[in-house]
Amino acid sequence: MSGISFVSDEKGNTTAVMIDLKKHRKIWEDFYDKLVIEQRRSEPRVKWSSAKKILNKQLEK
Repeated sequence: MSGISFVSDEKGNTTAVMIDLKKHRKIWEDFYDKLVIEQRRSEPRVKWSSAKKILNKQLEK
């Protein structure tokens, strides 16, 4: 795929990926969003009504 390169170590194991953000920004944003979701999966949930109150208080400042 054009604009995506794999980086390998001295043993030939793939260790990283380089993405051309000019070509694939949307794909990267989707991938990053998924990473954030997975990272926060174990965090406690907040009811929408509570979150809305918190956000409104922050906007008032």
